Amino acid sequence: MSTAAALPVLNLLAEGEGGNHDSLNPLLTGGAALVILLLLLFVTTRFNRDR
Repeated sequence: MSTAAALPVLNLLAEGEGGNHDSLNPLLTGGAALVILLLLLFVTTRFNRDR
């Protein structure tokens, strides 16, 4: 299958069933990622006791 023939199929797959759906809230996603990374940083620094 060539690239030009695959584009309409990929477009249909990308749209999904409902088409226009609400995206994830970027503020909530970024805040959750920040909290998870800070938690990982805290756990890493607590277990790193080789001094």
